[in-house]
Amino acid sequence: MKKSIDKYKKDFLTSLEEHRGYSDLTIKTYADVLNEAFGHIEIVEENGHTIVNLMPYRIFIAGLNAKTISKKLSAVRSFVAFVREQGLHVTLQADESIKVAKTLPKPISHEHIVEALQKCDLKEKLLVSMLYTVGLRISELASLELENISGEWIRVTGKGNKQRDIPLLKSTRRLIDEYLSTFVLKKFLFEKNGERLSENSLRYMITKIFKRVALKVTPHQLRHSYASSLLNGGAPIVDVSELLGHASMATTQIYTKLGSALKQQNYNKAHPLGENEC
Repeated sequence: MKKSIDKYKKDFLTSLEEHRGYSDLTIKTYADVLNEAFGHIEIVEENGHTIVNLMPYRIFIAGLNAKTISKKLSAVRSFVAFVREQGLHVTLQADESIKVAKTLPKPISHEHIVEALQKCDLKEKLLVSMLYTVGLRISELASLELENISGEWIRVTGKGNKQRDIPLLKSTRRLIDEYLSTFVLKKFLFEKNGERLSENSLRYMITKIFKRVALKVTPHQLRHSYASSLLNGGAPIVDVSELLGHASMATTQIYTKLGSALKQQNYNKAHPLGENEC
């Protein structure tokens, strides 16, 4: 395995793109982790069996936060699982899981989003609206093709190349129509010189937009805002999970915890004894 590690890494990264539909940024993240990890991991060959010892790598990354360590080790595990599928006998050593506390997402308030929209040009306004009123991942928005926008719906290709249909608000549909009548596009909703804008370009636009209102905002926070708004407004969690393209409803449930936290905050503010509990 030592001699063929680079070939397996290349095949693994190709499989992430072709079979799992991962974005370019995610694939690069996997590549960076594997390159880093195999600079420290010990590999021992014994009688046709490969032992992969993670301990030297775990010592190297021990100073990082638990969530980052967990993600890095998960990438290595995924790679080893892929190698096993190719027929190699591989054993992982020092593979204990890292406990990671579930953190609540931090949505952006509706008022702040409206304030930012008031300072946007047409393209920027559409970008924010597609994240906030449709709940797309930035990778999904970057790859959204014009042919998948039809009437009051759009068809989105998400993780694992799974497709889902999402309804558009009338205001968002009007914004799309205005945008399409203003710009000449070939294939994608967001293009430059006939080529789709990269995810990083769209992220930079979001950063620039919200900097005008003194906020640091990511595209994923706008997706959080979309989900939280729906759940706080009474939308069934099963519907929200489907709209978000979550593989499991358990992923969506973290937003219900956020809603409960907000309700608690509002209750404490509203009740006369809430701010001065004994």
